Amino acid sequence: MRSSKRRQILAVLLAPGRWVRGLFCLLLTVSTVFAQDIKIPVPEPEVDSLSRADSLSRADRDSAQAIRDSVFYSQLKIRMYKRKLTRQVYDLLFHDMYNSRLKTGEVNEIEANPFARYEGRVISKIYIRRLDVFGQSVYDTLRRSRSWLERFGNRLHADTREGVIRRSFLLFEEGDRVSPDTLRDNERLLRNSNVFHDARIIVVPHPGSRGFVDVYVITQDVWSLLPSGSIGSLNRFNLQLEQRNFRGLTHTVIGAVAYNGADPFQKVEYRGRYIVPYIGKRTFLTGQADLINQRDLKQYSVRVFRPFLTPDTRWAGSMELSHVRLPRYPLFSEDTARLIKLHYNYNDAWVGYAFRPFFSFLGEGDDRTRLVVAARFTRLTFTNRPEVRSDTNQLFQNTNATLFSIGLSRRRYVRDVLIYGFGRTEDVPYGSLFSIISGFDNAELGQRVYVGFKYSRAHYINRFGYLSGALNVGSYLRSHRGIEQGVMTLETNYFSRLRTTSWGNWRHFIDLRYTMGSQRFSNEYITLSGRDLIGVNNNALRGTKLLLTNIENILFSKLNIIGFRVAIVTFANLGLVTYRTRNFLRGPLYQGYGIGFRLRNENLTFNSFQIQLAWYPNLPNNPQPLRFAFEGVPTARFRDFAISAPEIIPYR
Repeated sequence: MRSSKRRQILAVLLAPGRWVRGLFCLLLTVSTVFAQDIKIPVPEPEVDSLSRADSLSRADRDSAQAIRDSVFYSQLKIRMYKRKLTRQVYDLLFHDMYNSRLKTGEVNEIEANPFARYEGRVISKIYIRRLDVFGQSVYDTLRRSRSWLERFGNRLHADTREGVIRRSFLLFEEGDRVSPDTLRDNERLLRNSNVFHDARIIVVPHPGSRGFVDVYVITQDVWSLLPSGSIGSLNRFNLQLEQRNFRGLTHTVIGAVAYNGADPFQKVEYRGRYIVPYIGKRTFLTGQADLINQRDLKQYSVRVFRPFLTPDTRWAGSMELSHVRLPRYPLFSEDTARLIKLHYNYNDAWVGYAFRPFFSFLGEGDDRTRLVVAARFTRLTFTNRPEVRSDTNQLFQNTNATLFSIGLSRRRYVRDVLIYGFGRTEDVPYGSLFSIISGFDNAELGQRVYVGFKYSRAHYINRFGYLSGALNVGSYLRSHRGIEQGVMTLETNYFSRLRTTSWGNWRHFIDLRYTMGSQRFSNEYITLSGRDLIGVNNNALRGTKLLLTNIENILFSKLNIIGFRVAIVTFANLGLVTYRTRNFLRGPLYQGYGIGFRLRNENLTFNSFQIQLAWYPNLPNNPQPLRFAFEGVPTARFRDFAISAPEIIPYR
């Protein structure tokens, strides 16, 4: 069927004789980049036939778009192939039609749970299929590496071991009955791990039996080794090596060293981190150790944690021990700033239990709602700090806080693409969360009670897009004084439906954030400064209340530069920030506008990077309103609806 479909498309494309050579070469030179060919212990055709059928169903719907994409790039190729130099440039830069779902088979729409038809059947066999890092796709396992660079990268990479996947990443085992929600959750769990680029689970009837099924787990790693660094001179350099899947065990090892011979405080800095995810068999416990010795931060910490990975996870919690030293901590007030030394020990532990409520809140089918109770103990002890009094530096008082929470969490996920990723499957959460937090703090300056609540909700709205919102309110209550360190935050996030044009696919993003503090300490503040806020670092953008709007339009273009997909970004950032003694609305509206080109290869571990030109017309103490930048862009995350540790509502 696949060969027949390709011949049909080629027949249409090759009709104009002048396109024959160009299009034929074009279809033969498509590639992505880098992993290792590993066989599963069963014949491959069963999985591949499923992948072919899945890919062709999308191809039938989108063949017209595929043809238009092919014509565009074939004309470009014909023009560039007229000269040897431009031909070499074309071959170096372009992989044609990255966004053609005829070739990628990627999910491009919200879909129902594909496992529902097999609910209740018994799992007979579980087969693991590990794909190459480069060249293949979980939606088209027939793809193969086409270039020597991809094949070389595949040989260098050590795939995640099959035993590790079976022991630590699967929520089910042979002999279990099929639960559609469990399989869907397991796909999401695999994709959210930083060692997998994508994952897919396929259920097929077991030969000769109606009551049994076989389950195929298809995974594709990301390229896990990331060296980085820079050299300013022989007297100044930094080097970092990150391995996110050490020897296929999924362990993360990070080591970094920096040297600055001209620094009078500390010439050599180093930082290390070791993470062991999902220790043991289906414990889903993760261990992390950090050792940091940098100019402005010394930290030694260990942490073991287990989140509510799925709605069916009953127990979650964490324990953390940490010692931190800040040799030059900036302490701001409304009009001044100074550097102080801070040394402190931080101990934290919490545990939570989730269960189905005794009655349904949403009627029949309300099987993803959980009632969650949790308790937390936190101790913060300073060993070096400025003088603390009832009216001075209260932020640095020693605290012993005990918090409790009870809440309702309802969460589901749908699959989509081209939101924060550049083609990989993304699990978009929707649902709601409501939580009440209460407790007490035996603080150094006297005992105080804490009360807070959280509410958030999100959903896809037909023909509109995805809309989420969150309201958080919290405050300490001290006898005879009333509210202390109160905070209210309101956030909304929106992105539009994916719109298709001849240039690629569009999405529009709008984020709104409002934060207000009440009776905060004199040296507490919030700021617009930062890459994910106004767009630049600026210490003058401080206050006690803040309003920020980020507007972004992203065109996921068809351009693919040596495996890196390209998105064109335009943005506008508008913000207000001021102190409580000043009128909020009369302050200046700080602005930032810009355009950028964002590049990412989803098969690699490192962040997207962006070439950006931005204009900040009215920021204080800003000698360069027009700025050019080349920087990494961290992958954004969706707000989930899992209840975690009881927490003091952060003031940020």
